[in-house]
Amino acid sequence: MQTHRKIALEEHFMMPGFEEYSNSFLSFIDPATQKELAQRLNDFDELRLDEMDRAAIDLVVLSQSGPGVQAEPDGQAAIAKARANNDFLAERIARHPERYAGFAMLPMHDPLEAARELERCVAQMGFKGSLVNGHTLGRYYESRDYDPFWARMQELDVPMYLHPAYPWRPLHALEGMPVLTGASWGWGVETASHALRLLFGGVFDRFPGLKVILGHMGEFLPFQRWRLDSRFAAYPFGIELERQPSQYIGSNLVITTSGVCSHPTLLGAVGEIGADAVMFSVDYPYESTEAAAAFIDSAPLPPDQLEAICHGNAARLLKL
Repeated sequence: MQTHRKIALEEHFMMPGFEEYSNSFLSFIDPATQKELAQRLNDFDELRLDEMDRAAIDLVVLSQSGPGVQAEPDGQAAIAKARANNDFLAERIARHPERYAGFAMLPMHDPLEAARELERCVAQMGFKGSLVNGHTLGRYYESRDYDPFWARMQELDVPMYLHPAYPWRPLHALEGMPVLTGASWGWGVETASHALRLLFGGVFDRFPGLKVILGHMGEFLPFQRWRLDSRFAAYPFGIELERQPSQYIGSNLVITTSGVCSHPTLLGAVGEIGADAVMFSVDYPYESTEAAAAFIDSAPLPPDQLEAICHGNAARLLKL
């Protein structure tokens, strides 16, 4: 088995004081695992780098663990906390600039403030884009109110990683089944739905240069491309798009492998959207770096496709 050089894009940390936002899902984890996760989330100089070395990961793009300020009810507090979090991350990156890069946390409560913070992080601190933890207090981002933000993001030519979150209101079908509401199922449904709101809301027609990254092998969407085209043709509900829905998935919407270490699933995703739209990731520390690296290093794909997925696509997207 050949070991490939890697870049990973969904790799988390925890700024002190942000733990309260994450209690919504960490509280379901046993205390011993919580303690280990906290140790890894707070580490920048030992454990993380050691795992990266053993897995041949050259660089990780760090982002605050969710949901962060997307769950902050006070808009002004969200602006201040996002800025403080980004400054904290920049200081940690500066200790290991050849191994770490950053995704900005954004106060999406206010599109103009989010645009300003993204520009500050990219222009002044060299961040590679943003990671946004889904909706902000039930507000999604396809409305024209967010066009100034998307315009600024397109001008900066950086991606957004759209990360999972709990739905604003629980799905009735999942009520009474907490095993389904979070990472095992509900988060994927929520995040895929948000991405489709952007697509059918015309965001990618208005701003064709945008790149939005979806983790977990695309949150189901690569495997629904044909059906999206078929059913949209039958039931367009007055929506007009410049392309078929499937054509945005793999171009404006690109994916990572985070948290899905399955060769058949990887082959299906590559078959649907092409190897150039797939990037390796771990979802550190919530998934195993060792398992993710072994999965991609042993994937039954041609060497050029594996090089692109492990390293080349991310290097191109992030301008490394």
